[in-house]
Amino acid sequence: MASVSVTIGGRTYPLACRDGEEAHLTALAQHLQDKADELGHTLGTLSEPRLLLMAGILVADELFELRKASGQPDLTALAALAAQAEALADAAETPSR
Repeated sequence: MASVSVTIGGRTYPLACRDGEEAHLTALAQHLQDKADELGHTLGTLSEPRLLLMAGILVADELFELRKASGQPDLTALAALAAQAEALADAAETPSR
């Protein structure tokens, strides 16, 4: 098991990862830090929890936009579709009177 230290929002965090994944984890943390820097320049000083929350939301938004652009289904819509399918299956299994 490997470990790296990443700095986000002025704080350093030790993180464990699989051997060989150190560079990838460091790049992910740097991307989150870049989003935090963008927010800091745009919105000014934020508390650390709010800064990390908002940076995480920006990264999640990027992911969702990439999924949409690549034609991958929206997970919320997929969950709703699964619930409808389950309801239909339940109705089909219930004997009619």
